[in-house]
Amino acid sequence: MTSHSTPRRPSETQPIVLRPAKAQPRQGPRRQGRHATKPARGKTKGGFTLLEIMLVVMIIALLGGAAVYYMGGNIGVAQETRVRSDIQAISTQLKLYQALNGFLPTSEQGLKALVTQPTTEPKPKSWRVLFDKMPQDPWSNDYNYAAPGKHNPNSFDLFSAGADRKPGTPDDIGNW
Repeated sequence: MTSHSTPRRPSETQPIVLRPAKAQPRQGPRRQGRHATKPARGKTKGGFTLLEIMLVVMIIALLGGAAVYYMGGNIGVAQETRVRSDIQAISTQLKLYQALNGFLPTSEQGLKALVTQPTTEPKPKSWRVLFDKMPQDPWSNDYNYAAPGKHNPNSFDLFSAGADRKPGTPDDIGNW
């Protein structure tokens, strides 16, 4: 071909080959162990072995089990704290009901008197919605209410039956 020949079409052009620059000599000590440089033997795939994955899963399971074991006692404390907080909130609303109407709801009217207006005697003169919905204890049971109370004869008893869900047992948590 002469220098005056027509330019080649792109399909006829030679591929451009990029050559890496000369490697610089490595400074410092040679790495050893698993990550030492190895001569290239074709394509190698990086990744984790099954043993490594199983080891990590086992460590996570052990840590999770230890956390559950050590935190197990705190769940009971948290449930009791929630019950005491709910009892305090309900007691405050019962005292407001008493201040508005001059009396507490009867045992028959119960805590529903704080949500819906009672239709039985004594009917409140100045009734208001004091709860949109009555809270339940951490064991998904309604709180128990009695007026006058067994433990508080001049007031009311308000309590959760506790984890066993049976009133009158030692695990009851109340306002006494």
